[in-house]
Amino acid sequence: IMMAAGSSPTHHASGRSRKNLEFEPLSTTALILEDRPANLPAKSEAEAQRHRQQYDEMVAGAKRRELREAQRRQSRRQERFRQEESIASAMLVWNNHILPHWDAMRSSRRARDLWWQGLPPNVRGRVWSLAVGNELNITAELYHIFLSRAKERWRNRAEDQADDGESSLQLITLDISRTFPSLCVFQKGGPYHDLLQSILGAYACYRPDVGYVQGMSFIAAVLILNMDEVDAFVCFSNLINKPCQMAFFRVDHQLMLRYFGAFEVFFEESLPRLFLHFQSFSLTPDLYLIDWIFSLYTKPLPLDVACRVWDVFCRDGEEFLFRTGLGILRLHQDVLLHMDFIHIAQFLSRLPDEELLSDRLFACIAATPMLSGNRKWSQVSRLPVSRVRERGEKKRKVKCVCVCVCVCVCVSQVLSSVTKEAEKS
Repeated sequence: IMMAAGSSPTHHASGRSRKNLEFEPLSTTALILEDRPANLPAKSEAEAQRHRQQYDEMVAGAKRRELREAQRRQSRRQERFRQEESIASAMLVWNNHILPHWDAMRSSRRARDLWWQGLPPNVRGRVWSLAVGNELNITAELYHIFLSRAKERWRNRAEDQADDGESSLQLITLDISRTFPSLCVFQKGGPYHDLLQSILGAYACYRPDVGYVQGMSFIAAVLILNMDEVDAFVCFSNLINKPCQMAFFRVDHQLMLRYFGAFEVFFEESLPRLFLHFQSFSLTPDLYLIDWIFSLYTKPLPLDVACRVWDVFCRDGEEFLFRTGLGILRLHQDVLLHMDFIHIAQFLSRLPDEELLSDRLFACIAATPMLSGNRKWSQVSRLPVSRVRERGEKKRKVKCVCVCVCVCVCVSQVLSSVTKEAEKS
């Protein structure tokens, strides 16, 4: 409006004109350089100079921001290029040296280091399959048998809805559309919708004692993205059959409590301040760990970061799932210490997607050794729940005694100093 008024015929008739500018104002930012309309008092020289200085500062600030953004873009391009080179180099090692000699090389230092860095996408599916194994001896023929049963039950589900397998199949149909909705490949009409439904349906018929549990769709979906149909079913079935996954998916309360108790032992050992903060709100591990374990971190973490977690999980087993949980808490400790119960629960259900999240998270995981005293995770997690709790209580009592002793010593020293000063005076 000011610019329009400034260029009106009345304004030109007054004999006043704009200052000679080397450019035409292209935004409202430049309006501060415009003369006022003829019906308003003209700017003083000091005001005009101030506006010119303000505009120059705005332009300089914009240039600095553009330069910083250009530097960030350049840094990201260089990082991407570095990652692509690293992936290409690792892929050659996996294809030429490790995979052809899997049994001999899988536990080598070289393979373990490459595993930690994250598997190249084009070998990830094969490495996962080999690492998880096939203890259940599932074949392609067995998969197709149970897939046929699932399809038959889907056709007839309206007739018999009381069967456990039926209810699982119905839940699968409802749950698939909620699996990685941002990817748009598992929803109705998407390229992997029917494939995901087939694998989950076949598993529900293969293991009616387990059936389908929410969270399974995310695990199966990640496998589908990295391997073919039969391999995905074989890997999925064997993965769910692992002791930790079976305890959670079958809701074995005693075993779950044992895992939670062991996690708390290492939580208190690694992050004592955050542990006490969570305790002050009675925020127990089940409130966030269940969702993390059910989905193997595919729900709270971005997919690329979750896949890197899977890489090392396939190498190290269940211990790494709980170590990842501690790594997440360590990464966000400073933020969590200033939150209340509700905000902590919300924050941990969907973690922020930050720049370089994968490297920062794995640095925190590396800084979290799974040792309690001289005991490893495998030893602590096998203890009965009562023993784990008793051990935690003993540690807390020892810490309290140490604190009390330190306080008593400090008080004694202060009193002694006061007494000496009194004697001198």
